[in-house]
Amino acid sequence: MTGDLLAPLDLAFWNIESAEHPMHLGALGVFAADSMDPTDSGDPTDSGDSRDAATAARYAADLLATRAADVPGLRMRIRGVWLPVGAAVREPVAHFDPLHHVQLAPPVADFHAVAGALMERPLDRERPPWEAHVLPGADGTSFAVLFKFHHALADGLRALTLAAGVLDPQPATTGRAPRPAAKPPTPAGPRLPNPFALPGALRRGIDEVGRGIGEVGQALEIGTSVARATWGVRTSPALASEATGTRRTAGAILDIDDVHRVRKRVGGTVNDVLIAVVAGALRRWLDERGESSEGVTPRALIPVARRRTRADRPTGNRLSGYLIRLPVGEADPLARLRTVRGAMDHNKDAGPNRGAGAVALLADHVPPLGHRLGGPVVAQAARLLFDILVTSVPLPSLGLRLGGCPLTAVYPFAPLARGQSLAVAVSTYRGSVHYGLIGDAEAVPDLDRLAQALGDELAELIKVAEEIEI
Repeated sequence: MTGDLLAPLDLAFWNIESAEHPMHLGALGVFAADSMDPTDSGDPTDSGDSRDAATAARYAADLLATRAADVPGLRMRIRGVWLPVGAAVREPVAHFDPLHHVQLAPPVADFHAVAGALMERPLDRERPPWEAHVLPGADGTSFAVLFKFHHALADGLRALTLAAGVLDPQPATTGRAPRPAAKPPTPAGPRLPNPFALPGALRRGIDEVGRGIGEVGQALEIGTSVARATWGVRTSPALASEATGTRRTAGAILDIDDVHRVRKRVGGTVNDVLIAVVAGALRRWLDERGESSEGVTPRALIPVARRRTRADRPTGNRLSGYLIRLPVGEADPLARLRTVRGAMDHNKDAGPNRGAGAVALLADHVPPLGHRLGGPVVAQAARLLFDILVTSVPLPSLGLRLGGCPLTAVYPFAPLARGQSLAVAVSTYRGSVHYGLIGDAEAVPDLDRLAQALGDELAELIKVAEEIEI
């Protein structure tokens, strides 16, 4: 067998996918073509004048294809193997053609409208499972790139690393003081054998049994928590609608300074505020749709990365999560924020290995054949566990460029599992919070209005927070 075996959770993502419900994540990056710095472009045909969007997009597509050939992670495909039975490996393809993955679209008037249609299409499972679609803006001033990565190939952090490999190189940092050399360890004195120590093999065997018992207990605890999490939950018809597999995307950009203004007045973390903004936006959105938000407490899954790394390469996705009930039915914005803060604090105290949100860890207890045979069944289970996914995707604070064109906005998109109508991803980039929303186009046709409600909710939070006497 050649290649690296997929980690259990990666294998689960690979097997729960269907043509109607693909399991890839995405990011829509918008670049300003008219504010390009020609000295950074590296384009020998560049005369020094700003390029229009079509020219910049065409050059960007050529750059992406050229650079992709030199990024090892983008050459990896996923292939099933005989042993272990039901397993799959990640391995490089012999003849990699980046033109199969980088595509230039005709000019578009609405980046999100095109992104939704592209996110609906599954990736080619016979090739490295990623794509980059370059979209020239019809206004002539900007272009966008939609990156798609299968979750079995890369999670949000790994996808960022792969995308960074095809963007313009970052300037080398200067002026950083060298890290002081570590002091050599103090030589230890002679160690006498411990007559009470168990023989190594026996000790390892006992440790393995102990770990096995602990893992079974943890699995049972998580299963019980999952069952308990379904009690007394009231969600909205929109979030419980029958998903059709169609896709629509939308985005919102908020000022991170406004988020900090609320946090400093009320307390909690930035993440608490961002989740509370989602809860308030859902309330506004439901009320505008004519649905009563009274008593609505949809379950939100908040993923938590628990990546295990090796010195030479990452060993795949290892996710846990927190499960909280969003206080959509609460009328007071500050009360919503306090409820979210309390729920997140409770989850953090318990840790990422406990509770219903840690259900992803159960993938480690399933053999490869179980993932392959049980994939279609597991794919149906997302709706039973949670109503909406709210995830955070890290981005670097440095300004990113492609062909000299600066990245002005980036909207992350989470995978939308079978039975799910809406997922929310959040990234902070250069002083702004970028919300990326992806929804089922038929179940959530008014996704743009929900995106607008995010800004309305933050404005309301600022207003009421500033009325607090300190």
